[in-house]
Amino acid sequence: MADYDRRDGGGYNPKKRRYRDDDDGDRRGGPRRRFDAPPHVRVRKQLLAIAENPMRPWHEEVQSIANLFTDNWDDELLRTNFVDLVLQLAVEQPMKTPFLAAVVLVANTNKPQIVDMLLAKLTSTLEIKIAEGDWRDVKLYLKLAGCLQSCLEGDGVFPVLEELFSRAVDLQTASSEDTIGTELVKIILLTLPYVMVTGPTQWQQKAADLMEKTEIIAGEAHPLQALIEPYHPEAGDQSPVASQSCISLLQTQLQNEANNGWALSCLPRPWELPVEEVEQQEKIANAEKHTLPPIAIPQTVVAGPRPLFPEIYFSVYANQDVESTPPLTNIAASLIRDALVDTINVLNFNRNVTARFLIELDCYFAPRTFAARATPFDKIREIEPPKSSWKPEDVAVDAVFSQLFSLPNPEHKLVYYHAVLTEACKLAPAAIAPSLGRAIRFLYRNSHRMDLELSNRFMDWFSHHLSNFGFTWKWTEWVDNVYLSNLHPDKAFIMGAIDKEIRLSFAQRIKNTLPEPYQSLIGPEKEKDVPDFKFADDKTPFAAEGKEIAALLRRKAPEEEIEPVIERIHSLALDNNLDPLVASTDVFVTSVLHVGSKSLSHVLAAIERTKERLTDAGATSEAARTQIISSVMEYWSAHPGVAIAIIEKLLNYSILTPQAVINWAITTYAGATRGEALAKGFVYEMVFNTVVKVTSRLRQVLQKATLPEAMIDDETIEAEINGMRSLFRAIEDALFAWASGSKDEMLEASDGLGEGDGTSETEKLVKRWGERWLRVFKRRAAIEEAFIVEARKERERKAAAAAAELAAAPAQGDDMAVDSVDAAAEVTA
Repeated sequence: MADYDRRDGGGYNPKKRRYRDDDDGDRRGGPRRRFDAPPHVRVRKQLLAIAENPMRPWHEEVQSIANLFTDNWDDELLRTNFVDLVLQLAVEQPMKTPFLAAVVLVANTNKPQIVDMLLAKLTSTLEIKIAEGDWRDVKLYLKLAGCLQSCLEGDGVFPVLEELFSRAVDLQTASSEDTIGTELVKIILLTLPYVMVTGPTQWQQKAADLMEKTEIIAGEAHPLQALIEPYHPEAGDQSPVASQSCISLLQTQLQNEANNGWALSCLPRPWELPVEEVEQQEKIANAEKHTLPPIAIPQTVVAGPRPLFPEIYFSVYANQDVESTPPLTNIAASLIRDALVDTINVLNFNRNVTARFLIELDCYFAPRTFAARATPFDKIREIEPPKSSWKPEDVAVDAVFSQLFSLPNPEHKLVYYHAVLTEACKLAPAAIAPSLGRAIRFLYRNSHRMDLELSNRFMDWFSHHLSNFGFTWKWTEWVDNVYLSNLHPDKAFIMGAIDKEIRLSFAQRIKNTLPEPYQSLIGPEKEKDVPDFKFADDKTPFAAEGKEIAALLRRKAPEEEIEPVIERIHSLALDNNLDPLVASTDVFVTSVLHVGSKSLSHVLAAIERTKERLTDAGATSEAARTQIISSVMEYWSAHPGVAIAIIEKLLNYSILTPQAVINWAITTYAGATRGEALAKGFVYEMVFNTVVKVTSRLRQVLQKATLPEAMIDDETIEAEINGMRSLFRAIEDALFAWASGSKDEMLEASDGLGEGDGTSETEKLVKRWGERWLRVFKRRAAIEEAFIVEARKERERKAAAAAAELAAAPAQGDDMAVDSVDAAAEVTA
């Protein structure tokens, strides 16, 4: 009572009604009324969460959902929702497919009609996906059908797989460079394990016959495979891991598995119940069989919305002294990777859910497939067979990196894969962080062997990842590389990563996170928010004119007031034997940049106001265009990221041309630095972004040309194609000179110490950079040529289809006219 008084200030509070009047009735006498959700809601909730709880046995979950479903069979909404949800989950959460199939198999013992409903919807959806060329969905639906093989009559899904293989053979016969046929064979090989896990002894011969056929395609290296090799070691060096095609690797693994009786030890078997459930197990085995409805596969299949390329198996945990990921000889390497990659790419709309699936990977595969979560790597060494040493965190991280480093392009934007790794690290820092640390060290050790595009992706991810975790890293491990030449790949990576970090923060903060030897890599000019205006120094040529133009631009003076100053610069330049247009362009562009240096929006506003003069200057001569780029890069030399953003805006305004950017980077600037520019990350970034801008525009034009209402003529298309080809030719010509050592700047012996004969270490490094650059842009050119060919085929196909439809229209009209006459005759009679 004392507590009561103290809590209420020792007196009665009339605003608080502590006791009810008698006429209110006793509303607290009984338990709270329980609200039971309708059956379709409960089934949906349980299906969505199936297998996610590692503490609940699979067979209990499966039987609980199946019984709840069959007990409420009369609910039409429940039946419809169940079928739709199973098909949706099979695509959006593919690691749960065996568990969904188990629910269907148990439900088949009481209500076999559900299997017929599911198969009807499954096959009709499959036909649509095959016609559209949505091959990932085709694979995932066939995976579900494969898991239901035990309740299918006859050969089940094997006839469908045989039909797909016949299409693959036709495509490969027509062209050895075909990628659709290769994709079909990959789908067949990835479906087989899920068929065999339901009854290995029954289907062994069918599987063996099918694999004997697929060997013809899977065993041959694809012509495009050489373009997407992740490693490109120099002469005398070797790749850190043998490069293997995913499809040939899968074929070999399946043959090994067949020799071992199709153990498939990594795959879950939730339809196999414990011994005490023997009666229910017999019901499942003796349940009604169902006929798989026929699936119509068109004679001509299309590539679909996603570009298809051969795939190389990429791993950041190769050659470890302990196997923390499945070895390539084990089918688990391909099956687990495939399920993870599909989950990552399908759930791109929610990185948090994707990261959670990565963390809970071990819930969806057979028990004892993985070691315990968050087991330290040192403890992994102590695990002895037959226990597994596979770390689920390593397997998950490896799958994300396989997509981040996918060539020629990942399916989604690179930042999505960055975000998935970040979220996974936040969800389970103690488990994921050590795995990422070992991945970073592997990639850094092999960055000089990696394809240059992948090396730059690694640099982007590394700096972005550090920005999410306080920019902390054990930089002391790489401290010896700080003293290497700027041309050395390890030093170039360090400098590029620090530059990217500064872009994501500011120089002083990054400087404070680095050990002392790294401090010299961040000069005092990087700590200035606004660069120095070179014309503020009276000793600089045209200083007075530069300050005057800057003042005029700041007060938004009209063109008439600026023109006399420009003329004065021309006159002074002629007196000093200088190109007058180049001199005035430098002064004007530098002044514009200084006036707009406060922010990117300020500089864009300044460019917008002076766009006409800048466009005229850029259109006058190649030297003027080069000077515009030089002025931008010189003014923002301490912050190249800002300079690149401005260059891209000038390209959008058509003040600059892509050709001018390429010439400045690979010829002018690289020549002035005797090739050292090729080792600078921002130079590669500038060229790469420019090429992507050009190729993206061409793709948009080609895609619009395939639309029925397209208003794009052939002349416009050819002009775009020729422009892209000339750009690639210019890039390859310039890079070939660097890669072969025939560049003038390399041939000139400057100090008589052996330079110029191709034997010095510097020249070897420059040639190596040229080779790496050349490989990237040759691949880009080949990819775009392949896209052009496919776009033209698609355009011809749609044109033929439209013509056929138009030709059929009059015939339909005649039939309708005859029907009308017959109807009229009947009415008259």
